[in-house]
Amino acid sequence: MLSNIKGIQQVDSPALLVFPEVVERNIAEMIRMVGDVNRVRPHIKTHKTSEGINMMQAAGINKFKCATIAEAELLGLNNAADVILAHQLVGPKIERLYQLTQRYANTKFSTITDNINASKAIGKIFYEHGHAIAVYIDINVGMNRTGITPGTDAIELYESIIKTDGLKFEGLHVYDGQHRQSNPSEKEAACNAAFEPVYGMIENLLSSGYPKPTIVAGGSPSFSIHASKIDRDCSPGTNIFWDHGYQTICPEQSFEPALYILTRVISLPSTNKICVDLGHKAVAAENDISKRVVFPAYPDLKAVSQSEEHLVLEIGETDKFNVGDVLIGIPYHVCPTVALHEFLTEVKNNEVSGEWQVLARRRKINC
Repeated sequence: MLSNIKGIQQVDSPALLVFPEVVERNIAEMIRMVGDVNRVRPHIKTHKTSEGINMMQAAGINKFKCATIAEAELLGLNNAADVILAHQLVGPKIERLYQLTQRYANTKFSTITDNINASKAIGKIFYEHGHAIAVYIDINVGMNRTGITPGTDAIELYESIIKTDGLKFEGLHVYDGQHRQSNPSEKEAACNAAFEPVYGMIENLLSSGYPKPTIVAGGSPSFSIHASKIDRDCSPGTNIFWDHGYQTICPEQSFEPALYILTRVISLPSTNKICVDLGHKAVAAENDISKRVVFPAYPDLKAVSQSEEHLVLEIGETDKFNVGDVLIGIPYHVCPTVALHEFLTEVKNNEVSGEWQVLARRRKINC
């Protein structure tokens, strides 16, 4: 797949290559693992493209999740049926979401909240406009990034939401991205244990006469666990493209890398080093330098330094390179890598065939 790609010499570097045939297989595997396309609610933060959305819609997926107003608008532009904006809205974002609901009336938008005052601020804006917005309670099961602990405070938030004009309670949003164990059995045990308080909260709601809430749970690392539970929707994101990081920590998931990095050798600074045009403006650099990109054809390459436009690699004893040589790698973290690029270069049938615009990398499209 990565050799003799027709037209590759005309692709400027650094660039991202997307292989739709692999994307299609990854989407099919996502649905197969869940067993019910109606329980699949993918996050679009990884690809941020109309093409990715359309391919999932073609496979029967009609519910999505996102994290930014621009991502939500891209879903509206593509007539997505049901969209959760999974980021607690504050400040001008509340009005922006309202404007989205009016501009894209065919899409059902909802959002999340973990705080009574924040939820009331959201409800106030929508009520003043004569409308209401569906909200999920964001539950903290150990990620400790956002969310409210399931228990008394969460029940109080629930009761506040159902009494607040401008809000409609929709369900529980439970993200457990902290479960990154490479041993599938250990990951499953940790995920199940963290979820127990959620079941306790639901029992409390039911005993108080409230209806059973819907659940949207997990992300990519815990997808295999949540996929087996029929009482919740699953919201993987990275699975559409996959990356080397998740290849490493999720051996139980059979997704394939569908997005690669193209870079070129631009200098031979010493006998055992090469420099390529892959700086941290083109590949996610939040990890240690050893965990930013891997090159399948050259497993001995070792990153030793990186700056804005350059990546210096120490080469293996048998590796030979010339200035201008093309290298193709897999990013460790694909989501922020995609966000660094305006477009993806499409490769179909081993031939460069077009571009996917990464429209939702923007902070604003229209609204």
